[in-house]
Amino acid sequence: GVVRSVKETLSSQFVESCKGVVQRLTLQEHKMVWNRTTHLWNDYEKIIHQRTNTTPFDLVPAEDGAGVTVRVMKPLEAAELSLETVYEKFHPSVQSFTDVIGHYISGERPKGIQETEQMLKVGTALTGVGELVLDNATIKLQPPKQGMPYYLSSLDFESLLQKQESSVRFWKILTVVSGFATCAVLFFLLRKQYRHHRERQHLRQMQEEFRQAQERLMNAEGGEILKNACVVCFNSTISCVFLECGHVCSCHECYQALPVPKKCPICRQDITRVVPLYKS
Repeated sequence: GVVRSVKETLSSQFVESCKGVVQRLTLQEHKMVWNRTTHLWNDYEKIIHQRTNTTPFDLVPAEDGAGVTVRVMKPLEAAELSLETVYEKFHPSVQSFTDVIGHYISGERPKGIQETEQMLKVGTALTGVGELVLDNATIKLQPPKQGMPYYLSSLDFESLLQKQESSVRFWKILTVVSGFATCAVLFFLLRKQYRHHRERQHLRQMQEEFRQAQERLMNAEGGEILKNACVVCFNSTISCVFLECGHVCSCHECYQALPVPKKCPICRQDITRVVPLYKS
């Protein structure tokens, strides 16, 4: 319907013959603030004063004689309420040379004050979505008591519905993408943890096998000779040194048979180079 004042209308303070039912006056400070991290001047805006005036109004049919009149309650609680800017003026700040130096020292440089007047004009077409209540002979549109959204929009109903559906669709897509990303990260972390667990388990198993092999070698006949046996095959004599860990534990044939990347059988560190072992 079209906005129509119930009693008196609100007059603009700056524009003649401008009548409305909602009036919002705003004083906004604009200044530059020095960022010590980026070493740049950044724009900063702050509302230093804002006042909103309202007067009761109805939504009436665009064509006289058709439809019913609806009284709008609590319009400031409605979403999508777009007020038209009827007056806007920027008052730049006047600064002396001393003020400029002080502003550079303090890290704040004022630019000026912006004065704005916004109004919901009489005759504006609005679409209201909310709870309808019959109070005596008056139909009232008010915010739903169940906490549902309350709208007063300049869009028509179909456009408003499409806008809300687009917003819901966007959040659904964002939720699905976030869910997939979370699952991927969780799978990666679990896989990494599982691999670390397998590596630690394999290392413990090899250390236990090495300990048992040493015990068998110490108890076997000719233990002085078998002390120098390869820890992998237990048949050949140790013939190489692994670097950078420095372990002397394998023959050259078993070193060649180690899987790539080659790791020391004792400490599982990467083998960067191999030095032959010579005994006189």
